[in-house]
Amino acid sequence: MSDEHKQALAVGREQGRAVRRYLEALEAHRPKRGRKRTPESIERRLSAIEERLAGADPLTRLQLVQERMDLQEELATKSEAVDIASLEAEFVAAAGEYGERKGISYGAWRELGVDAAVLKRAGIRRGGGEG
Repeated sequence: MSDEHKQALAVGREQGRAVRRYLEALEAHRPKRGRKRTPESIERRLSAIEERLAGADPLTRLQLVQERMDLQEELATKSEAVDIASLEAEFVAAAGEYGERKGISYGAWRELGVDAAVLKRAGIRRGGGEG
């Protein structure tokens, strides 16, 4: 394998990582329907679960334990600072070439939640391909 080929593979891997990190951040921070939960409201619910656990029947206890685990994970995710601007800049630099190489359409990017303005900055246009 030539050095040129190795370099192309490394570039492709880095582009894939940039695209994946941005899409994961979009998914993790996508607005959810209904009232937004604050860290305080999550803490209140966790306290209520702890109070109910001791007297709960086994099936209810199972459900409460799962809810507690879900809420603890949500709370940890909320406390993680994500630099979406940095991830977006990396995405913009990588997505055009990556998408063209992988045959990814404008519509596919949009369906995953990538904003039209971000795609435009990445050189990805509606008609397909780069512009």
